[in-house]
Amino acid sequence: MNIVETSGLGLRTRRGWVYRDVDLTAASGELVAVTGPPGSGRTSLLLTLAGRFPHNHGELRRRGPAALGQVAGVHEPDPTLTVAEHITERLLLLGPVPRRRRRLVPVAAVRARRAYRRDAYAAAVAGLTDAPLDPDRYGRDLTPVERQVLGLVLASLGGPSLIVADDVDAGADRPEREWMWGALERLADQGYAVVASARAVEPGVAATVHRIGDPAVPA
Repeated sequence: MNIVETSGLGLRTRRGWVYRDVDLTAASGELVAVTGPPGSGRTSLLLTLAGRFPHNHGELRRRGPAALGQVAGVHEPDPTLTVAEHITERLLLLGPVPRRRRRLVPVAAVRARRAYRRDAYAAAVAGLTDAPLDPDRYGRDLTPVERQVLGLVLASLGGPSLIVADDVDAGADRPEREWMWGALERLADQGYAVVASARAVEPGVAATVHRIGDPAVPA
């Protein structure tokens, strides 16, 4: 099932086109890589796909909720919180997922929320076991790759249909880039539609590549 579909999608401002004529689809279980030169509008496009940025040309259809991973300057870790605290805070904001509680007394309701948060936290931390990330590390000390990892973990907590992450290869060496693309592939294998932007895609990555902004288009 296609989770996000665009047809002739574009954003034009008084300064010209931010991006234009984007025809893109991402289905459940699919990894789509958006590539392009600096200034091609990759970040703006991803924010539009996630419902966080406008468009004024073409059509956008999205099924289900979308979640942002790391997007520099827009959606980043809090420098004063640890990785574990980020996860705890996100779970508190999300609240208990089950909605079938009926007439629970206050104490039972509190216990249900605590049990849910405990189980969800354990699952989230378990997902970091093969990742280069320490639960006690502060946001201000995270490397670019660690920021991406945390962003993906936080994005997945709410059970979205679509996860987007920006510049997943920024500041990463080759082994780190290979690990990141592997992590994105694993997210897609879990059934998410994943759209990630990058300067380039590592060889052998099972991704549908969509290049934008090349060649340049006149304003």
